[in-house]
Amino acid sequence: MKRFILLLISFPLFCYSQVAFNGSELGIELYAGASSLGGSVGGDLKYAAILNENWAVGPSFRLQRTWSNNLGQKMGFSVYGGGVYAHYRIKNTLFVGAEYELLKSPFNFIFFNYSTKQWASTLFLGAGFSRDFNHKIRVNGGIFYDVINAENSPFRSSYSVRIKNEMGQVVRILPMIYRITFFFPLGGKEKQRNNQY
Repeated sequence: MKRFILLLISFPLFCYSQVAFNGSELGIELYAGASSLGGSVGGDLKYAAILNENWAVGPSFRLQRTWSNNLGQKMGFSVYGGGVYAHYRIKNTLFVGAEYELLKSPFNFIFFNYSTKQWASTLFLGAGFSRDFNHKIRVNGGIFYDVINAENSPFRSSYSVRIKNEMGQVVRILPMIYRITFFFPLGGKEKQRNNQY
């Protein structure tokens, strides 16, 4: 697995004989949801090194806090961890990418046991739209498929594609999620202007 992550990070370097650094961006992906029984709030923070104008690669950090008040029993837990990602941007319209994360998760989806936290690996492969708005913000929105699909993945409750049989019963849930991330350029306007040429 370590070799695969190293290959994922260094892949953009092998595609070109010379690597040009074209600036950096800070990506933010936010999540919030709540009801009278509980809720969850959190997000993902990404640093993007822009290489050869099309590759965005870098580390990421995720933190999510969940709480519940189910039938008077209050509890809460956190999911956190880090990872790496690589997105290839195509003509300011589309992107394809891979995102690997290693997350500390209390889930196992057979039974809930808060005291025995385990690490969960996720490897999302996906694609979607990528649009820059006046060099002030870039919006990436895409659909991702979790290749690893770990039993204790904190994303399992978010999987949205359900396959039903002829009687309407769910027989399979595909490990697919959607993500929307906002990227903001780092550095001054002069640096951004220089990176355009």
